[in-house]
Amino acid sequence: MDLLRTHLPFLAGLLEPVLPAPTPPVVEHPSHGAIAIEAARGKIGSDYSMGATGPDVFDCSGLVQWSYEQAGVDVPRTSYQQLSSGMPVSQEDLELGDVVSFYGGGHSGLYAGDGQVIHASTYGTGVVMSPMSSMPYAGARRY
Repeated sequence: MDLLRTHLPFLAGLLEPVLPAPTPPVVEHPSHGAIAIEAARGKIGSDYSMGATGPDVFDCSGLVQWSYEQAGVDVPRTSYQQLSSGMPVSQEDLELGDVVSFYGGGHSGLYAGDGQVIHASTYGTGVVMSPMSSMPYAGARRY
């Protein structure tokens, strides 16, 4: 082998074992929905006002829109527009941050897992987490 390396270096390289390239580590990035739900979670306790879009006072669709802005995603302004945009998702397939609509599309919130939704409720209540079952479900969208 040393004779080959000395006199025929181009052949010696062929005799060396070839190792596979190392696999780069997998880096998982949070989804837009996960970022949006964390933003909304930080606003629990904020006040409600019709037409408000944050950052300290919200209406329902304003909270959804503001939360998704924190994830770099443009979401429509009104709850009806939010229900008619994005990708439809069934109630059984909800993921963190999916936009959930209630009352025929007149109210929206963000799915927080375990059957809970974060939403800007009404005057005097503000941004809260509530069971989805406390409101009539109308549909859900993923952005």
